[in-house]
Amino acid sequence: MTGHVVAVCSSGEHRFSKKPTDRITIVAGIGVDGDAHAGERVQHLSRVHVNPDQPNLRQVHLIHSELFDGLASAGFDIAPGDLGENITTHGIDLLSLSRYALLHIGEDVVLKVTGLRNPCSQIEAFRPGLLKMVAVKTPEGIVRKAGIMTVALHGGDIRRGDAIAVETPKGPHIPLERV
Repeated sequence: MTGHVVAVCSSGEHRFSKKPTDRITIVAGIGVDGDAHAGERVQHLSRVHVNPDQPNLRQVHLIHSELFDGLASAGFDIAPGDLGENITTHGIDLLSLSRYALLHIGEDVVLKVTGLRNPCSQIEAFRPGLLKMVAVKTPEGIVRKAGIMTVALHGGDIRRGDAIAVETPKGPHIPLERV
């Protein structure tokens, strides 16, 4: 499975949306250099309040641009960075990846998939009605569509247009769960 980077975004402040930029720099074990969510330990404020010593499994957030197309057909105008992602992708079914899959981006970067983003009420505050579009309730449970979370294994720069290749882990497929 291959795809490419549509946009890269970052914010040094704990805000819901991130600003698109020309490039982001990934630091191994940390995440996006200068981003508020970068760090070895959890940086998401709600999780820091619970346990600031837990490992940061949410260093780099990716969303597939195909989600934006579906949201547009439902009347939501969403652009890269609006939902707080660092990397907007195209051509990869991020939600179907196995836990621990590796994403090779550009020449150097390697990210390891840890799980699904768990959409929260901030999405509803951003655009009323959006939460039910990205956290769909079904008889089997909630289907989370707001992207995936990763940790940085190997650093480097990422730019719009960079190729993304997926390396599937050995062993059985492990469905993604919220992290």
